[in-house]
Amino acid sequence: MNTTTLSNCVSPPTASKRPRTVLIVDDELPAVANLEWLLARRPHWRMLPSCRSSEQARLQLKATPADLVLLDIQMPGQSGLEFARELCRQPSAPMIVFTTAYDEHALSAFDIFALDYVLKPFDDERFDRMLRRAAQMLELNQQAELNGAVHDYLRDRAADEAAQAAPLLEQLVVRTASGLERVSVDDIEWIGAAGNYVELHLAGRVVLHRTTITAIAGRLPAQDFVRVHRTAVVRKCAIVGLRSDSDGAPAVRLAQGDTVRVSASYLKQVQTLFA
Repeated sequence: MNTTTLSNCVSPPTASKRPRTVLIVDDELPAVANLEWLLARRPHWRMLPSCRSSEQARLQLKATPADLVLLDIQMPGQSGLEFARELCRQPSAPMIVFTTAYDEHALSAFDIFALDYVLKPFDDERFDRMLRRAAQMLELNQQAELNGAVHDYLRDRAADEAAQAAPLLEQLVVRTASGLERVSVDDIEWIGAAGNYVELHLAGRVVLHRTTITAIAGRLPAQDFVRVHRTAVVRKCAIVGLRSDSDGAPAVRLAQGDTVRVSASYLKQVQTLFA
């Protein structure tokens, strides 16, 4: 993290004004710790106790309203986007800034309807620009106008998403031990569910990515991938055989040696690959 810009923090409010309150809502402990570290060095923003879910945040905001919410997009249960939609329906809603490691396609939308967004891992200078913008909007008492626009956009966006499929993925931005990495969809051989994550099986390695198997399956090109199980999607050209596994259940054998179980509901469409 760049620490050379700490002196460029948001200008302090006048003596008659209270510090602005900010709430962190993020289920990733490293991200929470990073945000808390950044905010602790900006004394004109007072932190409320951080929350790990929208449920906790709902209770916290009921007890102590916040001026600004730093909201993760992908969380278990209710997503950050869904929670933002809920918040924006409230008459005295806080301002919302999304914290995300999302791909660039998604970020282009956030410019339209959010006050701001900050990418993980967080950068001091970028973080300060976001806080300055939030302070200016609060100073001008524009949060109601902004949240009205947020609510309208999220409502329209939900309608659009229901009417048409999300655009196909070309690449994913994943977090690895060394930082953020772009993974081309063309390099994925198969994908397996792993709780709130998926395992991206590449040539010679496996990378975790924070999304659900259902969410990613719907954005893969159908001509290249096939769903073989509720927990697995496989590249068609990687399949070299269909056989029974050690338990007698059908499974596809892949060129690199992996075996992936096929459920009864997907067996017919897998069999058509061998017709």
